[in-house]
Amino acid sequence: MTTRLNPITTPRHELRAEKARRNKEAALNAFIGKKAEIDQMLARLQALSDDHFNCAPDEAGWAMVGTLEHYASLLKRITDSAFGEGEHAR
Repeated sequence: MTTRLNPITTPRHELRAEKARRNKEAALNAFIGKKAEIDQMLARLQALSDDHFNCAPDEAGWAMVGTLEHYASLLKRITDSAFGEGEHAR
């Protein structure tokens, strides 16, 4: 449990410092949560890819190619943004 500073008796600079500390802690917790969410999605995608996107070799056709093209285009948008490539190039 965190104790809060009394705004009447605590100097302003200490109040600002405590607020900044709490804000940084909240941002770190949010970052860790989002990273875990992304890691989980990546693991699920990898497992689906390992299973050939639930497509048996005799079922592979142009419809599945179109589905994979769609997936690839969405992932390309993400990787371009993450690595500063494509339309996100500097």
